[in-house]
Amino acid sequence: MTPLLVIFIGTNPVVAVGTDIAYGAVTKTVGGWRHWRNGTVDMGVSKWLAFGSVPGSIAGVLLISHLHHVHGAAFNDTLLWIVAGVLATTAVITLARALFVPALVARERHEVALHRHTKVAAVLLGLLLGFTLGMTSVGSGALVGLALILVFSLTPHRVVGTDVFHAAIMLWAAGIALLFVGNIDWGLMGTILIGSLPGVWIGEHLSRRVPAAALRPALGCVMLGSALGVASKAGADLSAGMIIGPPVIVGVLAYGLQRVRVREVLVT
Repeated sequence: MTPLLVIFIGTNPVVAVGTDIAYGAVTKTVGGWRHWRNGTVDMGVSKWLAFGSVPGSIAGVLLISHLHHVHGAAFNDTLLWIVAGVLATTAVITLARALFVPALVARERHEVALHRHTKVAAVLLGLLLGFTLGMTSVGSGALVGLALILVFSLTPHRVVGTDVFHAAIMLWAAGIALLFVGNIDWGLMGTILIGSLPGVWIGEHLSRRVPAAALRPALGCVMLGSALGVASKAGADLSAGMIIGPPVIVGVLAYGLQRVRVREVLVT
């Protein structure tokens, strides 16, 4: 949402981050409730992630507000580069994991056993991801979902439910902090919600029907395109073809690779 607000509407980056977080708190609550009812949420992982992500997200909101207050409009391009960097890093890791490390798929599990080291890892990850979210609004879906896949090896559909449920908690913490520092365009938020709430409802239904192998590379391609778009807005000299081309090419390659793997499985 932050890239869309910045690129297509021209929203101030700091306000885009704040509006995205506030609107996301509402939509993730709706989606999280739906996933919880359908049993696609790992409550244990969500709880321990929240122990770190709640204070982390508040700290991120306070820091970005302080930097914007100190540096003013000069901070906007810096923030855009930070957002683009986070998106690009997440896209590369997601695509690499989906396309070149298929062995990890065999380790996917429906539920995580909460040993002491698992709890500590969840709190530390939550702290880092919450801080990133508070700074950039990126993380409520992309980064947390990636951590649930790479660190906790949850199945993709369990990742979606746990991610959305935990994100609601994290976003409400950041959203409450934003009430004190501002940076929310309430009119824009209300307009977005008109379309977002039914969209979340439909998306939750589809998430349980879309093949997992299609979800991973699609997510990576969307994030890659978003990163390039935000970098262009920050001042990078990128044409429309240079922004749209790489995600499309990667998507076609991912589709072709998946077809090859399916044929290999059928042959064996």
